[in-house]
Amino acid sequence: MKRARSPRFIDLLFEFSIPLLAGVAAAMLAANLDPDGYERIVHWRPFGDADLFGHPVDLHYLINDIFMVFFFGIAAKEITEACLPGGNLNPPAKAMNPLIATIGGVVGPVAAYFGGLELLFALGVYQRGIDDWAALARGWGVPTATDIALAWLAARTVFGRGHPAVQYLLLLAVVDDGIGLAIIALFYGDPAHPAQPAYLGLVLLAMALAFALRRLGVKRWLPYVALGGPLAWLGLTLARLHPALALAFVVPFLPGPRRDAGLFVDDADAHSPLHQFEHRLKRLVDFGLFWFAFTQAGATLADVGPLAWLVLGSLVIGKTAGIAGFGWLATRLGFALPERMTWPDLWMAGYLAALGLTVALFVASAAFVDPELLGEAKMGALLSGGVGLSAIALARSRRASRLSGH
Repeated sequence: MKRARSPRFIDLLFEFSIPLLAGVAAAMLAANLDPDGYERIVHWRPFGDADLFGHPVDLHYLINDIFMVFFFGIAAKEITEACLPGGNLNPPAKAMNPLIATIGGVVGPVAAYFGGLELLFALGVYQRGIDDWAALARGWGVPTATDIALAWLAARTVFGRGHPAVQYLLLLAVVDDGIGLAIIALFYGDPAHPAQPAYLGLVLLAMALAFALRRLGVKRWLPYVALGGPLAWLGLTLARLHPALALAFVVPFLPGPRRDAGLFVDDADAHSPLHQFEHRLKRLVDFGLFWFAFTQAGATLADVGPLAWLVLGSLVIGKTAGIAGFGWLATRLGFALPERMTWPDLWMAGYLAALGLTVALFVASAAFVDPELLGEAKMGALLSGGVGLSAIALARSRRASRLSGH
């Protein structure tokens, strides 16, 4: 009996993002109770003084530059699957409303961030000539992110299983993270080490190798990842771009399940390499998110500053208004909301998309070098977790009000 219950228990841990949330809690406690001890753990070097391409091989590097390769690989799998025949992005016409809303979910937070930054300068919170506007402006990408797992979990609680708004938000979050991958790759290289685009030839070679494996009919996911992944990682590292995106260039070539004739489809069944890749690695990634959160979320109470509120406000105001506004625009262009999804549902979906946490923490680490700015940006991302709690409380209040007849 114990063996039968254990997998279900583990599944519940993953379903409710417990490792990620536990990592956030552990990081916050450690950073506030013993800051020096927390820093020693984060920068622990298990291989002594070993360096890799000029980077000290400490815990932070192992998680941020190597483990996160698999996290973004899983995200790339979701996007690839959505593009398959029968997926949420195929044919594009049925996904046009959430796709257009996704654009609003990126444009809205960016506009809110820059508008809020100008307001902070105008109010004297920051002062020109003293505070570096360019350094602060680098944070514009932080509020563009949506945490897929937490948004999906909160949406199921708010709307209930089977509600079209849940699938709408899930599709929006997946595409939003795809845009996030592009933002990281294009705008968040290391400013101290300019990009070396010549080395991107190795990324192209990795893609060509993955394509060749596909054409040869290779039906196992491991050769694609083991051969193409390191090549793409090396190319991005030498090009001075973030190597965590390596598998995003390889995973789209993994054969998917047979549904119809299309770009990523062959005769594979439900045990296709694309599905097996996720099946074999998802638990590793879910457990590993504890260490990602622990190494990234170590903000202190002193980090509750202007930039933290700017990031949080840009997420909440920018995401909510951007998604609702562009979703309305899509209906004016002839792309209706899904059946049974109302305007209040659209506003709530936009609000839930402000759950930035995981990817927002990652972008913050790429955007800021200054410890004070980095801490505040991370705190803003962490505070966005309150969006889910407030949305659930509001939904329950509305249900209670309807049941009481008010």
